[in-house]
Amino acid sequence: MSTPFPFTAVVGQDDLRLALLLNAVSPAVGGVLVRGEKGTAKSTAVRALSALMPEVDVVCGCRFSCDPDAPDPGCPDGPHEPGAFASRPARMVELPVGASEDRLVGALDIERALAEGVKAFEPGLLADAHRGILYVDEVNLLHDHLVDLLLDAAAMGASYVEREGVSVRHASKFLLVGTMNPEEGELRPQLLDRFGLTVEVAASREPDQRVEVVRRRLAHDDDPAGFAARWADEEAAVRARIVAARELLPSVRLGDGALRQIAATCAAFEVDGMRADIVMARTATALAAWAGRTDVLAQDVRQAALLALPHRRRRNPFDAPGLDEDKLDETLEEFGGQDGGGDDGDGGGDDDPDPGPGGPGGQPEPDDAPRGDGDAAARPEAGEGGEPQPSGGAGEQSPARAAEPFRTKVLSVPGLGEGAAGRRSRARTEHGRTTGARRPEGALTKLHLAATVRAAAPHQRARGRSGRGLVVRRDDLRQATREGREGNLVLFVVDASGSMAARQRMSAVKGAVLSLLLDAYQRRDKVGLVTFRGSAAEVALPPTSSVDAAAVRLESLPTGGRTPLAAGLLRAHEVLRVERLRDPARRALVVVVTDGRATGGPEPVALASRAARLFAAEGVASVVVDCESGPVRLGLAGHLAGELGGTAVTLDELRADSIAGLVKDVQSDRRAA
Repeated sequence: MSTPFPFTAVVGQDDLRLALLLNAVSPAVGGVLVRGEKGTAKSTAVRALSALMPEVDVVCGCRFSCDPDAPDPGCPDGPHEPGAFASRPARMVELPVGASEDRLVGALDIERALAEGVKAFEPGLLADAHRGILYVDEVNLLHDHLVDLLLDAAAMGASYVEREGVSVRHASKFLLVGTMNPEEGELRPQLLDRFGLTVEVAASREPDQRVEVVRRRLAHDDDPAGFAARWADEEAAVRARIVAARELLPSVRLGDGALRQIAATCAAFEVDGMRADIVMARTATALAAWAGRTDVLAQDVRQAALLALPHRRRRNPFDAPGLDEDKLDETLEEFGGQDGGGDDGDGGGDDDPDPGPGGPGGQPEPDDAPRGDGDAAARPEAGEGGEPQPSGGAGEQSPARAAEPFRTKVLSVPGLGEGAAGRRSRARTEHGRTTGARRPEGALTKLHLAATVRAAAPHQRARGRSGRGLVVRRDDLRQATREGREGNLVLFVVDASGSMAARQRMSAVKGAVLSLLLDAYQRRDKVGLVTFRGSAAEVALPPTSSVDAAAVRLESLPTGGRTPLAAGLLRAHEVLRVERLRDPARRALVVVVTDGRATGGPEPVALASRAARLFAAEGVASVVVDCESGPVRLGLAGHLAGELGGTAVTLDELRADSIAGLVKDVQSDRRAA
């Protein structure tokens, strides 16, 4: 067994260590989500925490780790008689990104059901994690329905399993820790809110601290046991402090003054619901216990706000988590001093070497992405004949701000796919409604129990069945077929040429693309962005799960120059070719945002037509968002959609609540009737 890196040897990352320790003191805080770039000791710190957790006493033979002093009366392995118990270290259970629902919550023990004719429950990871740590690395890449299941269990302290004729409830209380790299995609705000605390981590820019990180990492790799031994005293001290804080926690007093500060802070930052208030109260109480105090002070409330509120400030997926500390201090000062629990004081906790209430707030880095100059006067529209110039030149305009996003009509890929689970197009998936059964091709992954029993039943007498169990052979097994929704690759091909450069029109176009990006976020798609103008096209954003990154690229998109439509389509075709090699099961939806003009290069119209027919020949689903404006319309975008083998919609028709869209739907329904 490998020796983990010591928790106390982690350099810096005070907020991360503090959040983990507070959850170790009080699991009721609700877990912690660690957000940050790769290589910032997220996983190292989480795995190191398990060595600091106090040992737990468990009933011997109980698969659900019941406490012998207070066994779960509804334990599936119970009832437990007083008697033998054993002490063991608290477990740290890791949930892989590719885990199935059966592996997480448990399922019917198929082997015993078929061989012995009994219903038996096979526990999952939620049972293994009871009274320990459940760690989910790359939680943002986990399927949404799995995230919902584990967050429900964390909130209720129990797991409920109702499936395949099995009805089981068992205790499942654990410290939930999730880590994620925001560059790979965000969690939905509803799921973010279910994590008690969140911290932002980043690599230090101080050379001395970076040197120390490397020195300790190399020392551990050379001699893990020896390195751990050198930190044994510090580890023992923190372990003892966790135990002492747990014992003190019930005695901590959360006064009315502190409660008023908590409520006022949540109201001032317009946090939805009451979960934030409750989490802040529990966090402030844990902070006081960690500092060895029995009263919650204003400094505890402030630190609790910095850990519990930033991720709850997101109003939409493109908002960066954050908190205005000046506003926080003003609110605490305004509502402080009305009760002893709200007064300031050092409480003996600020001079501790371990992370404590005085630690930094873990604020995210400011967004340094270039922003559109919305206050600048509109510049003359660039002519079709000019080549792109440097920013501010005659052939290019400064980026226009995007208009307000809106709810779009559902765009989907026709047919039935087999891609990753999502919410856009119909697909055969591991999860969803069962639509039938078939003989398995290769390994059996999802048994259709009823179909298997029906296949085996006629042969029982011939097979000499004599007991309760069903005699089942390999040929009897049936794979369940399920239909759900998949996520697609939505590749945006955006015309940024001079013909689109009128600021009002480009603002509307960006608003439409932003709306489609928001829709892609909600439907768990991957997105990519290709832009074309001047004499060439570029991949502004390779296919990624980070819709936020696409929104940033869109915001800073300049316009001007000719319209190399063929170059844009060919670059998009190449992006799809490469992506098919990487992820062949994920189907693509190409969204071309243009007025349909083609002016760049020799024979631009003919080249654009040939490029479009490449998509039609390969059966790639496509939609052209027609951005043509003015009283005279040439219908070029509609012609392009025909060449692509797709459909064309105007900006107005793209809206889910547009009158044109409703009329179009009604006419379609009448024709179908």
